[in-house]
Amino acid sequence: MLEDQTTAASSPTAWPIAYPQGYAVVDVETTGLARDDRIISAAVYRLDARGEVEDHWYTLVNPERDPGPVWIHGLTSETLDGAPLFQDIAEEFSARLDGRVLVAHNAVFDWQMIAREYARAKREAPVRQRLCTIALSKELALPLPNHKLESLAAHFGVVQQRAHHALDDARVLAEAFRPSLRAAAARSVRLPLHECRPLTEWTDHAVPRQSASYGSYRPTSWRPARKRPACPYPNPGRYEDGRPLKQGMRIAFSGDTSIERDLLEDRAVEAGLHVATSISRLTSLLVTNDPDSGTSKVVKARQFGTPVVDEAAFGQLLSNVEPASEG
Repeated sequence: MLEDQTTAASSPTAWPIAYPQGYAVVDVETTGLARDDRIISAAVYRLDARGEVEDHWYTLVNPERDPGPVWIHGLTSETLDGAPLFQDIAEEFSARLDGRVLVAHNAVFDWQMIAREYARAKREAPVRQRLCTIALSKELALPLPNHKLESLAAHFGVVQQRAHHALDDARVLAEAFRPSLRAAAARSVRLPLHECRPLTEWTDHAVPRQSASYGSYRPTSWRPARKRPACPYPNPGRYEDGRPLKQGMRIAFSGDTSIERDLLEDRAVEAGLHVATSISRLTSLLVTNDPDSGTSKVVKARQFGTPVVDEAAFGQLLSNVEPASEG
């Protein structure tokens, strides 16, 4: 179930002093894309400061539920039944990540899945920064037709053997990341590093195992709904720096948070705020820990002039929300 291989190499190229000292190129396969979905396989390629492979590791993970879209990842319930639980591999996974920048293709997704699994296991992932290879390819202005992994691989002549297999996807990404990193170093490009905030609070919703055949898997047919009652207060307008929040303000969230998102949103609702799922000209405030991430919400907030604060500042604002105006 577990695989470990060690290799070593070095590169004599001159290197920016500010660059990280090591990387963990990660890929996880999951039962789906939602907050309640689980990791079913994980792979890590450890790279040194210059992108050379040090070793790699791979494991299956028993999600304790239906594996989801088997036709994509190929992992059936029978295959996963004998696999270790995440809590059983958490320590080894930590050893692979410790002290390194997590590198992934669409890194915010991999990081959120990993952070949730650690939170369920009542542990904390030893990751402080992540680097998304999509963001890096944009920084390098690579002439890619799209931002799929297969396009990045083709650009650098990397042959993909088993798409959506965590170990092969991680290998492909590691091989494509090395020349990307070297190109960035040669041009002294500032790497698009983002802070990773491990989840400090988590509540899991029970998710029943899927009894239907894999061919009839429908992600939306069995996940618990999160429909909240309408906010009873009128929108008083935008948040102003230095002033308190006011009941009825429309609050939107973007990116990963150290408090699990549903809990944070619940607290906002309890305080009398309106949690919005999108950004418009009526949005009072956007909460994000990655104001430079380039997500659609961040871009729209910039276009509309919507105020932006990070999670810590929002937590302080939540402690003193002004009552709605009467009448």
